[in-house]
Amino acid sequence: MSKLGKVFLITVLFITLNLPAGPWSSNAYAAQTQSAVPSGAAMLVDGILVRPLGFAATLIGGVVFVVTLPFSLLGGNVDDAGQALVGDPARMTFKRPLGEFD
Repeated sequence: MSKLGKVFLITVLFITLNLPAGPWSSNAYAAQTQSAVPSGAAMLVDGILVRPLGFAATLIGGVVFVVTLPFSLLGGNVDDAGQALVGDPARMTFKRPLGEFD
């Protein structure tokens, strides 16, 4: 391939990859897909696989939180540690609607 052909190919690839993705990348599409009801498969995977793993993560996070509590107290970040180790997994497990992974 000649040097001019390489420059042309690189230019075309650069322009193509930097174009806007189109209407499917707009906020309207994101709002539309977020309000849609999750599929049965998503609910099944969430109920059988993700929720039990989230429950286990909550329990393990609680144990890790208690073990590391002296260090969190010394560092002054007990709230952050509790939120990251226990709060977030618990919210993902118990408060999120079934089948919604956002």
